[in-house]
Amino acid sequence: MTARALHLSGVVLPEGEHRDVWVRDGSFTFEPVPGAETVSRGGWLLPGLVDAHCHVGIGTGGAHVEDLAGLRQQALTDRAAGVLALRDCGSPVDTRALDDEPDLPRIIRAGRHLAAPRRYLPGLAIELAPEDLAAETRVQARRGNGWVKLVGDWIDRDRGDLGPEWPRSAIEAAIGAAHEEGARVTAHTFGTDALPDLIGAGIDCIEHGTGLTEELIGLMAARGTAVVPTLVNVENFPGFAAAGEQKFPAYASTMRRLYARSGAVVRAAYEAGVPVFAGTDAGGQLEHGLIGEEIKALHEAGLPAEAALAAASWAARSWLGLPCIEEGAPADVVVYDTDPRRDLDTLQCPQRMVLRGRVVA
Repeated sequence: MTARALHLSGVVLPEGEHRDVWVRDGSFTFEPVPGAETVSRGGWLLPGLVDAHCHVGIGTGGAHVEDLAGLRQQALTDRAAGVLALRDCGSPVDTRALDDEPDLPRIIRAGRHLAAPRRYLPGLAIELAPEDLAAETRVQARRGNGWVKLVGDWIDRDRGDLGPEWPRSAIEAAIGAAHEEGARVTAHTFGTDALPDLIGAGIDCIEHGTGLTEELIGLMAARGTAVVPTLVNVENFPGFAAAGEQKFPAYASTMRRLYARSGAVVRAAYEAGVPVFAGTDAGGQLEHGLIGEEIKALHEAGLPAEAALAAASWAARSWLGLPCIEEGAPADVVVYDTDPRRDLDTLQCPQRMVLRGRVVA
């Protein structure tokens, strides 16, 4: 079914110019389209928001969401928050059936989490020995569409604290394999010890990154390595510490220390020129639909409001290979009554959404 022609008029972000924009055959054009229906006039037109770290298919508490209705509801919850594209950073569930539904956000997948045996949440990761990591990375690069997700560190029961999962040689082989397959690699890390090998081996992104040091931030800035801080999930660190305190007191202490300095780490990364993007880590500990809270958390950590917004919109879209509001691009746009660069609370109230050239809200 061909999407009807649409017309929107407003301030196009990030340029900040008032323009008329048309949608024809699902794509943006700045050439007038006779007979187009005006669906928005006078607002601020923002390239669709991105949640750059979520998990479609993982429910609250880590349960697998296998049914299509449940998967669809997670995606719709994100869409209601203005999110029109998701980077799914690891899911045990095959969610590709959602791609057939044009009213749902675009999903960029990283396949399954890859972890060492007994070194991640049970049932979520493919667990394997270091010598098997590169081969499975190729499998997941082909299963996903652009990314592979490693678990870089987790609690090491022998040391009673966070510890790296992989030797440097295994990381280098895995990243090399992914790059040969045309995929990028990201890694979950909370602590510091796993980061030098991951960054030194050429990883493309770090998730959470609460253990980053000034030296490592400088190395990331030089290499162009991105970070997705997931600050709304970092708020759970004190709870993680309390839950593990009796059995692993050193781990509990580490998690509290990482929590205390998490905002300063994000601010230092941004000021050093590290690409910072917004992700919520929805699925498991958190519900979907929290991108507005994550953007505000980035701002409170020290990013200017416009930079925090960019981290979930035009900058994130460029990073993931998604166009913005430009001639010939797929028409994904969220409209707000007031300028979200001036007031981030505006993000809680999207007034109109167009996804793949169709009005969806």
